[in-house]
Amino acid sequence: MTFFVFTLNTMKILIIRFSSIGDLTQALSIPARLVEHYGKDNVQIHFLTREDFSQLLKNNPSIHQVWTLNRKKGLTEIFKIAKELNKENYDLIYDAHNNLRSFIFRCLVASKKNIVKPMDRWKRFLLINFKINKFQKPFSGQRDLLKPLEKIGIPFLLPKPPQLFFDAQTIQKIETLLNEKKINKNEYFVFVPSAAYPLKRWPIAHWQKLISMSSNTPVVVLAGPTDQFTQVLNSFTNIINLTGQTNLIESAAIIHFAKAVVANDTGLLHFSEQLGKPTIALMGPAPFGFPSRQTTCILEIELKCRPCSKHGQGPCTNTQFQKCMIDITPEQVHQNLMEIST
Repeated sequence: MTFFVFTLNTMKILIIRFSSIGDLTQALSIPARLVEHYGKDNVQIHFLTREDFSQLLKNNPSIHQVWTLNRKKGLTEIFKIAKELNKENYDLIYDAHNNLRSFIFRCLVASKKNIVKPMDRWKRFLLINFKINKFQKPFSGQRDLLKPLEKIGIPFLLPKPPQLFFDAQTIQKIETLLNEKKINKNEYFVFVPSAAYPLKRWPIAHWQKLISMSSNTPVVVLAGPTDQFTQVLNSFTNIINLTGQTNLIESAAIIHFAKAVVANDTGLLHFSEQLGKPTIALMGPAPFGFPSRQTTCILEIELKCRPCSKHGQGPCTNTQFQKCMIDITPEQVHQNLMEIST
């Protein structure tokens, strides 16, 4: 294997990752790993992402500049940003997304070397359609993002958390919110009942039972503004339901102050992991969003039909609908929650 050797005293590197929220959050380990390997004084890291997710990169000590793309503006915006990026004279571009947009940027922006996260489409086809697994087990989203760095001589290693950072204003806002709700830092759980696809959601009745079993501890529910199904949880006296009331970085700050987190396979699961919080991950139909840190307890049911789809969009092919999630019992989750939070 031939490693790329930088010749400048300070290396300038561009990382490209646009979405999803979970994948972008996992990709925050890339700049940290580069800084660990080369030293903070020897590397300057720029990061290109979607404008609506850029708040997750702010205040990150490993990232020197954040470039943002408004995906609604089309090719004109891409050409405009690429023109500016070309002035930076990058030593390396790491395309950690590998989609059409990132390919266009790789073509338009000059650098001494490019590396690209492989899509492994053939492996994915075999896994989803024939349940023939050619991927390394256990699955790990962060490993898939960090392994390509081996092409430039950086061995795979997870950088230590946290990989999400907050400004003073965000911290003050969340501390005020917690005071208003009369809950103390590190004395509440965060539950994340939602996910992008319904098949990835642990049944709401299971969440209700888990909340009932956790009645001695305040529980903060986090979900997006469209996730109104979480309103059925309001009947519990220990619930603080913040559905639709916090943005991404505020949700991360609430997780930061939590005692432990229980989450479906969704972006906030990776917030918790990148903050180093004790976490229970409820993993169902999809194979590629698996957490990677030892602070995360993965609960899953081994079934011949898993995984049924790339992102968890289905359809469910089991004779018992959503068996992979239903068979993770509230009793099992509660037991693990008690273990990781003590």
